[in-house]
Amino acid sequence: MKKLVILGAGYGGMKIIHGLLDSDLPEDIQITLVDRLPYHCLKTEYYALAAGTVSDHHIRVSFPEDSRVIVKYGEVEDIDLDNKKINFENDEPLEYDDLIIGLGCEDKYHGVPGAPEHTLSIQTIDKSRETYQKLNNLPPKAIVGIVGAGLSGVELASELRESRPDLSIKLFDRGETILSAFPKRLSNYVQKWFIDHGVEVVNKSNITRVEPNMLYNNDEVIPCDAIVWTAGIQPNRVVRELDVEKDESGRIVLSPHHHLPDDPHVFVVGDCASLPHAPSAQLAEGQGDQIVEVLLKLWKDEPLEDLPKIKLKGVLGSLGKKHGFGMMKGTALTGRVPRLLKSGILWMYKYHTN
Repeated sequence: MKKLVILGAGYGGMKIIHGLLDSDLPEDIQITLVDRLPYHCLKTEYYALAAGTVSDHHIRVSFPEDSRVIVKYGEVEDIDLDNKKINFENDEPLEYDDLIIGLGCEDKYHGVPGAPEHTLSIQTIDKSRETYQKLNNLPPKAIVGIVGAGLSGVELASELRESRPDLSIKLFDRGETILSAFPKRLSNYVQKWFIDHGVEVVNKSNITRVEPNMLYNNDEVIPCDAIVWTAGIQPNRVVRELDVEKDESGRIVLSPHHHLPDDPHVFVVGDCASLPHAPSAQLAEGQGDQIVEVLLKLWKDEPLEDLPKIKLKGVLGSLGKKHGFGMMKGTALTGRVPRLLKSGILWMYKYHTN
């Protein structure tokens, strides 16, 4: 019996499991899914959980129930590539023949003193729950600082505005205008939405230090009752400690077939993989589809063909429950349409995954 171990039930890991179960899976393959939680989490919706506009149950999806899948719960301590073993904090090692590493990412603090200790996070469901408790227990007119105005920061700030209109929200952005990587029209639309809804966008910010209830922006002291960090990500600690080739962002360099260049039995999917696009759920799913194709050929001793480039359909972001923004096939979208599209895609994903 060949043992396939999948580390992490993220978007890529789930795509691979469903893809294998829906295919002509060889009878001698045993799939073991390893995760710390008993369900798949919709990480793209953590901002809404933290803001208090959706329930915990709303962003959970059950694992597939299938006799060919064993689910193991635990915290991975390290990966022994030489001996093909996964070591756990409080459990016996797990051996594998083929391995999928999909352990996701963590916050990246860019060496800012005090940031890890004194800021809140939305990188895991546990941390998002803690952030929800902190933000929604704040007294009226409290000040919330959100560091980082990428997609996560923008969505959190807008959702929190709807959830707690009494709060004073400050969104710190390094650029001259918010979402500067997007077309100017889209960037201006989002910036204006925040102005119209009373969210202060602090452009050209540079957070140099964080202390309890205090931010230092270009060395100017800004009091805050709560601070949320959304200013960058890095691969999971276990991946950072692996002795393999990585890119400048710490992500693992892969072959064209998504495995380690010198080990065709170890694949990396999602936020830990070095790919030509920024990490996203959509990219992880596209990668997952291709890994399924490669694994099936590997197990059947069939030659591997060149894989096509993963095509991304675009990006969609929300501004509360009624407005949104996005890029689809090079076209900038603003207003209600992108928000409806995002809601529809989320519903379809939950429906098909369940």
